[in-house]
Amino acid sequence: MRDGNQPKIDRVIDQDGNRHPPRGVTTARLGEMLEIARVKGGLSIGEALEAMGQTSIAFTILFLAIPALTPIPGPFGMVFGTALALVSLQIVAGGRKVWLPAILRDRRVSPAALELIVGHAVPVIARVEKLVRAGRLQALTGPTAQALLGIPVFLLAVVIALPIPFGNILPVVSLVVLAVALMERDGLVTLIGLLLTSATIVATTALLYFIKAMIFTAS
Repeated sequence: MRDGNQPKIDRVIDQDGNRHPPRGVTTARLGEMLEIARVKGGLSIGEALEAMGQTSIAFTILFLAIPALTPIPGPFGMVFGTALALVSLQIVAGGRKVWLPAILRDRRVSPAALELIVGHAVPVIARVEKLVRAGRLQALTGPTAQALLGIPVFLLAVVIALPIPFGNILPVVSLVVLAVALMERDGLVTLIGLLLTSATIVATTALLYFIKAMIFTAS
């Protein structure tokens, strides 16, 4: 939970280092999290998610998805994809609060790393926020819909975890759209996210089939 010592943010920083006002709930929350991280000299994943309060489920999806967009060396896709898969199962089970294993929950992220991650994610999120209008197709924003959305989140998490070159872009964009839609309570954008998810699954299946054919041809 946020306390009186945690500053509110009225600017976010994009990947070019430019400051600008937040466009919506999602960028505002990311900016607030980033400011808290600067004040504390870093933030654990658990602390970041707790600071988001009532939007914790949607923010967890967003927070675990966007590192896969960031050009940082390491198996980020596999690590965060696996974590997302775990979260998606809790969503399907109707969980209101996300549980993460201590090895992930207590992992501390430096302000510099968070700035890099948020900076690369803000342009994508800002584009989605331009489409958002709260209250549309409310049947797709309630608790039942959120539980059912755990299924496409799981499928997208599996795609992110796969070691496919440049294979993270479509699933991460799909997850960003779904997460922003849940945070902003826009059922129409949720529907767009589901369409993107379908396109991602089809494209990934076709790519895997192509890779398999190439391997068999080469052998």
